Amino acid sequence: MERKRPSKDTKTETDYGAMEYELEESPSWKFWKKRRYVVGILAFFGFFNSYILRVNLSVAIVAMTANNSRVDENGEIYYEQEFPWDSKIQGLVLSSFFYGYISTQLLGGWLGARVGGKRVFGIGIAATALLTLITPPLARAGVYVLVALRIVEGICEGVTYPCIHAVWANWAPPLERSKLATLAFSGSFVGTVFAMPISGIMAEYLGWESVFYSFGAVGIVWFIAWWVVVYDKPEDDPHISKLELEYIKASLGDVEKKHISHPWKEMLTSAPVWAIVAAHFSENWGFYTMLTQLPTFMNDVLHFKLEKTGFLSALPYLVMAIVLQFSGHLADYLRSKKILTTTQVRKAFNCSAFLCQTIFMICAALVMTPTGAVTCIVIAVGLGGFAWSGFSVNHLDIAPRHASVLMGIGNTVATLPGIVSPIITGYIVQNKSAAEWRIVFIIAGSIYLVGAVIYGVFASGERQPWADESTTASDASGKVPTTYDNAALEADNL
Repeated sequence: MERKRPSKDTKTETDYGAMEYELEESPSWKFWKKRRYVVGILAFFGFFNSYILRVNLSVAIVAMTANNSRVDENGEIYYEQEFPWDSKIQGLVLSSFFYGYISTQLLGGWLGARVGGKRVFGIGIAATALLTLITPPLARAGVYVLVALRIVEGICEGVTYPCIHAVWANWAPPLERSKLATLAFSGSFVGTVFAMPISGIMAEYLGWESVFYSFGAVGIVWFIAWWVVVYDKPEDDPHISKLELEYIKASLGDVEKKHISHPWKEMLTSAPVWAIVAAHFSENWGFYTMLTQLPTFMNDVLHFKLEKTGFLSALPYLVMAIVLQFSGHLADYLRSKKILTTTQVRKAFNCSAFLCQTIFMICAALVMTPTGAVTCIVIAVGLGGFAWSGFSVNHLDIAPRHASVLMGIGNTVATLPGIVSPIITGYIVQNKSAAEWRIVFIIAGSIYLVGAVIYGVFASGERQPWADESTTASDASGKVPTTYDNAALEADNL
């Protein structure tokens, strides 16, 4: 039966089925007609930039510390490293970013809630891009100058993940949270896919300095686009349609706020909060271990050349980016069709991913052949896309208004692997042997398993009692009233 469009003069809050009809008059490929998708796509490219600025050193450091042939004045060939850093110094350099990164997680969430996620997100990435442009001359000034620079870059980029939830608190309808958030987060992995092979090619043929100059410039270009196009709130966007604005406002309820008072004690003693934190820590341990060490492992054990190392190191993140897009849409589909509850979706996606990652990471440790190891690592890291549709969106389920701060708390703890893992790996891998790398992989697999158990027992997808706000359109159970629930369900397939 064809749905009739009501008169604009008689439209009420119950006419959101008609709103879907009118919104769909714009073809789906005209994504710019739906401004929440414009925000999602630009956020995707924001995370894309944040990760190409972060991972470039993981590949460049292989070229920076390589033995290069030289010819002396007598015509004799000798080998020399531009940066003669041993494994411990390399571990310090690679982990230094995370010393700064961990320090601004909570600040980023708090600032995002107070002054707006757009500003904090954009400025954080722009500052990192500027610092990336001056990396080559400062690296030559000394290893500890480079370490200091990377710490400052981490401070600037540390605000990005937490503050993006402040954007989604205003822009993402409840039943579109998974796909919008995972769309944005997948930019991190696409950025990794792009950066690793391109960094390898550029370092091989243009010199390692070109990696930093090029990626820094790309980050500045993105910042200009983000600053001009994106607004903190839908009502501030002059290009949003009245229908889309009404739909977002109706599905979210009254999100206007002059002041947010965070229930710190309740948040810090909440089992579902710490379940998210544990899951985030576990996922990041394996992720950061591979992010910082995979090129070195492929060079040490599998004996791949730098160019090939860059391409193969990117494969796990390509799979992860694809899985993340699929899992986000599947999660919202299962919720919107009421096949599974939000709690069931989050636990099923997160725990199944962790269990599979445990298996394949340990298999990688036992195989250690080029084909077998690469295949197991690709599957192990790639399946993390399902986990990200669990824990990374879960903050918005249990406490929408406090989501940016909760992400800040979680990402603070989840940054520890970025600091600890490279250092531990540096101490374990002294002789560059397969047996030493086997220990690294087994540690990562074991941590995935612990994370699966904690999240499976304590996680929740329901709004917590301490997060209930009387000014929202939600009841105490965290369920959006029927009028808005129907609107969100109708628009889920937009």
